[in-house]
Amino acid sequence: MTPAQTQHHTGDHFPMARVGEGHRHASGPRIPDDMTVEVALSLMAGARVDHLVLCDGDDQSTGLVTLAWLAGLRDSPAYTDRVRLRDVLAGPPEGLALAG
Repeated sequence: MTPAQTQHHTGDHFPMARVGEGHRHASGPRIPDDMTVEVALSLMAGARVDHLVLCDGDDQSTGLVTLAWLAGLRDSPAYTDRVRLRDVLAGPPEGLALAG
């Protein structure tokens, strides 16, 4: 018999990117905010997590992004694989809106 792998998910699901003082001490994989959405999604899949902690150039936490939010961005008709997380933190650029 092969043991089943379990995934740990926090009870608090973050519906979208959040930036601000309240997330400075959030736990989870820390990534730079200049990472592309595609790379972030790949990292989430590999790490089996539903959110990532964004960090600036000084390694200070600047917010969180969730799998659902990034997948919604990727499904937008204006999305390209060059979109970086920092480009969408304040809101998607014109023409790049969440699908649905």
